[in-house]
Amino acid sequence: MGRGKIERGFETIQRQFLVEVTGDEAHPARRQVTGLTELNDLLDRWVRAVYHARIHSETGETPQARYESAGPPALPEPVLLREAFRWSAVRLVRNTATVAFEGNVYSVDPFLAGRKVELIFDPFDLTDITIYWAGRKVGRAVPQVIGRHAHPKAPPDEDPAPAALTGIDYLQLVTDADQAALGEQLNLAALDDSGGQDGQQDQEDR
Repeated sequence: MGRGKIERGFETIQRQFLVEVTGDEAHPARRQVTGLTELNDLLDRWVRAVYHARIHSETGETPQARYESAGPPALPEPVLLREAFRWSAVRLVRNTATVAFEGNVYSVDPFLAGRKVELIFDPFDLTDITIYWAGRKVGRAVPQVIGRHAHPKAPPDEDPAPAALTGIDYLQLVTDADQAALGEQLNLAALDDSGGQDGQQDQEDR
């Protein structure tokens, strides 16, 4: 059930935000993004001004209001956070107490020979693999032959080709609206302060 919510969130981002910077066959990109810093800034403003400010059809609340009502979040331990983003694969240990994985060969504990084990690894660093058997951690795989240092399905570190700038700059409108909203908050606070002073002065004059 949790995965469904995540997929729904990704779908909303793809349809309402990414289409503005990458486009598709029917709708060319409307924004020429020059770098990661600008992309992060636009996404941050879109999330704050649009995604978190829209009332959810089931909860009747905005995501921001619902998040704040739960109180401060509990931060996970760094070790658990790193483990949560590791990948896994199941392999059969050879009779020589070795296991082959993505063109590499690793030594494992001899008692695992002939058994199926789970390899827990960072897809960007195949030199460090933790071995699990029967749900228990039973040590690490010691590299013997390393021919590949990263998993072939790990996302490549390549920037996509820049999209052509056409149509209305929707994300600039979101940025302007976000800046205007922040400005209004500051101005309202100033008006409240000045209004209180003026009211007090009026009472003293009377």
